[in-house]
Amino acid sequence: MSTALVTDLTIFVLALLVGIEVIGKVPATLHTPLMSAANSIHGIVLAGALLIGLTAHDAVGYVLAFVAAFFAAANVVGGYAVTGRMLKMFRRKIPAASAAPVAGGPGGPGTAAGNGQAPSAQVPAQAQRQVTAPSSPNSGS
Repeated sequence: MSTALVTDLTIFVLALLVGIEVIGKVPATLHTPLMSAANSIHGIVLAGALLIGLTAHDAVGYVLAFVAAFFAAANVVGGYAVTGRMLKMFRRKIPAASAAPVAGGPGGPGTAAGNGQAPSAQVPAQAQRQVTAPSSPNSGS
């Protein structure tokens, strides 16, 4: 092994340990926003992995470059996927389609607006029948 490869491996292992230590100290609630904001850093890591591949002269260097490029690319893609899911949580929900108008259309005789009631006060006849409680046998005698 050349001294340059040993130096590169030492830097890689130290960076790995520092990264684990830093990420380990981040609270769980901040981990996703932090990682989604770091996608540009992951892109730089991918560029560094490609540079390692250009300077490699033996099989070990090529394998390390491939592994580094694979993990960096997976990190970039995963970061964008997590960012997309996180942003999806903050999108406005599309309101449900309103119910079909009752006989007479909007404001007609069969609607809440046509009979002077507020829309929330209009109750279907079936629901009104369910609301009335049956008389108990003990009441009145």
